[in-house]
Amino acid sequence: MDKPNLKKNDKLELSINDLSYEGKGVAKVDDFTLFVDNALPGETVNAVFTKVGKSYGFAKALDIIKKSPDRVEDIDNVYVQTGIAPLSHLSYAQQLKFKQHQIEVNYQKAHLDIKVNDTLGMDDPFHYRNKAQVPVRQIDGKLTTGFYRRHSHDLIPMEDFLIQDPKIDAEIIRVRDILRKYKVRGFDEENHKGQIRTIMVRRAYYTGEMMVVLVSRVRDISHYKDITNEIMANEDVKSLYLNINEKKTNVILGNEMMLLAGSPYIDDELLGHTYRISPRSFYQVNPIQTQKLYQLAIDKADLKGNETVVDAYSGIGTIGLSLADKVKKVTGIEVVEDAVKDASQNADINDITNADFLVGKTENVLNDWAKDKRKVDLLMVDPPRKGLAQSLIDSINNIKPKKIVYVSCNPATLTRDLKALSDTYEIKETTPVDMFPMTNHIESVTALTRK
Repeated sequence: MDKPNLKKNDKLELSINDLSYEGKGVAKVDDFTLFVDNALPGETVNAVFTKVGKSYGFAKALDIIKKSPDRVEDIDNVYVQTGIAPLSHLSYAQQLKFKQHQIEVNYQKAHLDIKVNDTLGMDDPFHYRNKAQVPVRQIDGKLTTGFYRRHSHDLIPMEDFLIQDPKIDAEIIRVRDILRKYKVRGFDEENHKGQIRTIMVRRAYYTGEMMVVLVSRVRDISHYKDITNEIMANEDVKSLYLNINEKKTNVILGNEMMLLAGSPYIDDELLGHTYRISPRSFYQVNPIQTQKLYQLAIDKADLKGNETVVDAYSGIGTIGLSLADKVKKVTGIEVVEDAVKDASQNADINDITNADFLVGKTENVLNDWAKDKRKVDLLMVDPPRKGLAQSLIDSINNIKPKKIVYVSCNPATLTRDLKALSDTYEIKETTPVDMFPMTNHIESVTALTRK
């Protein structure tokens, strides 16, 4: 069917029949698909078209004629507008079903007969993030913190970020006010001027220790010693860095990281182990759900105590070290050298002697082991959104681990990879874990057993 005669800024009444994987309402005009911001299944809305392409378009709900019973109305719409919490207008029970459904749809399209369990949610799905990277701009002559309006670089001033640890929100305000006191200028992105581009704060959930990173366009900040002393006056702040990012880029951190005061790292605890977190460390942002996610992964591994385990994409060692006391040997593999150093240090801190960590690609290590006829009983994989490289899948088929536990953050690439492995592995079920409430991101755990 030909595309309907629709143009940008046209207005039309739409019936919403589904949610896309991004959490947008889905409507049809004839057979033409429209993705509608701030609209839920079962709703009828007056909408304005924001973009009309050849095969689909985008629209924004202006007002809601018929409301869904699952709509939440006591949360400020700014969280949807900025993309901080794009699902905050949907009841939490339905968010959990939405995430389960997204994986089911992917499996159905790929003809995979895999059961998807109920999503493991949170008792309190707000204020969970242990890390914030908040943009800083100069607005009306003042250094201002906030967040960008979706699909733009227009800063909306904000103090409560809804899904961040409230103590992080409070620390951002405190640091902002210190910078204002000393007339430090926020970044002027359009003219590439000003000083502070971003305030990053990490807070260890179980120890309460905080790290502050000031990301600056320039090295020299006036009164930096006074600013340092005032920021460190909060006894919870154990580490303060200045990061230099001079480039015209959307990448937040620059290459140069200078410790201004305190320790180079903060400590946190996870499943009974201590982890050192530096500014660039990958560390899961939801500490409560991380424990559920990792415990689920360990449970799905069905460990007997004598396994040789490879922990791929091992990062700072969190998954591998969490299961080390339940197996014979853990080898973590990671391409980021600093992360491997952190992981080795974390093993030492926790007196774990049966785990070591290597710099490299997992597929190369597995292929070398296969040549030497070394066996892998369990392969733990927790890849980035792009999933497993074909070369890694080839190496899996080469060394033939007895079991794989796949921790995924992207249902599409998970589905692709499970399809590729389904001829040689039995895959019964996937369990989603809601690591990012109020957002459309979906984490899950799947066990694969060699046929």
